[in-house]
Amino acid sequence: MTQVAARDAVPGRPIQIHDPTLRDGQHAVRHNLGPDQLRAYLRAADAASIPVVEVGHGNGLAASSLQVGRARLSDDEMLSIARETLTNSKLGVLIFPGWATIQDLKNAISHEVDLVRIATHCTEANVAERHLGFLRDEGVEAHGILLMTHMASPDQLAEECARLVGFGASGVGILDSSGHFLPADVTERIRAIRAAVDVPVMFHGHNNLGMAVANSIAAAEAGADILDACARGFGAGAGNTQLEVLVPVLERLGFRTGIDLYRLLDASDIARRELMPAPPTIDSISIVSGLAGVFSGFKKPVLDISAREGVDPRDVFFELGRRQAVAGQEDLIVEVALALRAARNGGSHDGQ
Repeated sequence: MTQVAARDAVPGRPIQIHDPTLRDGQHAVRHNLGPDQLRAYLRAADAASIPVVEVGHGNGLAASSLQVGRARLSDDEMLSIARETLTNSKLGVLIFPGWATIQDLKNAISHEVDLVRIATHCTEANVAERHLGFLRDEGVEAHGILLMTHMASPDQLAEECARLVGFGASGVGILDSSGHFLPADVTERIRAIRAAVDVPVMFHGHNNLGMAVANSIAAAEAGADILDACARGFGAGAGNTQLEVLVPVLERLGFRTGIDLYRLLDASDIARRELMPAPPTIDSISIVSGLAGVFSGFKKPVLDISAREGVDPRDVFFELGRRQAVAGQEDLIVEVALALRAARNGGSHDGQ
């Protein structure tokens, strides 16, 4: 057995937890978190010794826009608040090359960001080459992560992750962006990636089918080194892996997280009280999103546009899944809704 393969299913080894509550959670509140909310949760997460805390617009640095939603705070405001508040935890950010430029990376570096994640579609790792190369040359820790990974085979994901390492990524990972996976799907993919690279491997789960914690455990047992999770599951759609559930489950299985349980529970209570109108739930639309394999962050715009056009949002989700829509293609929601309305009305887009 190789050294890398020997890491599979070995309880007792450390698992690093990354907390994107203040980034992914923004999707659930239309990117409207304010400074006092950020400070309250950052202090609590830092006290719990969560290794990495991520902040920003839900779609990452420079993503605040009419297309995907205006953020209440600028990137500079969010980064400044996080940098001055965190003393134990590292500060992480996410970027999509389609939105963030090298200048945005320089700005993040000026705020002393500790970790930058570069996100691309699951078969388009090459899009991250320039950004990863820049961060490597600047000496900043950078990870490459793949989105919508149910759209690619385990071997394809392993190949793309190996490319990311070649571009300079010091870690790689996959997101179950639509909450589509079952544990066996995660195991197969993490094992393939683990065999292809010798850098830390990450898994980020969404909870559309209620599988986020189980999928995260499957990832750990298959050799993942990093798991993402959010307080009370705060995130797009049905939410993400629930942080204060995942950590004690990992500890019971023998993995080591280094997180203070009581302070973690305190942080989750603060998140519930300060950040969210209500915790995420697995409602009928979230289930359809997971079954259709559509990005969870589409939930609110699908509901809004479907109501406006008088079409069934479930039909919209399944059609978006058929078209393999990805994050950033929110304009496609309007196109699908109009097409469904036209089909219902015999081909007329105006309903006349």
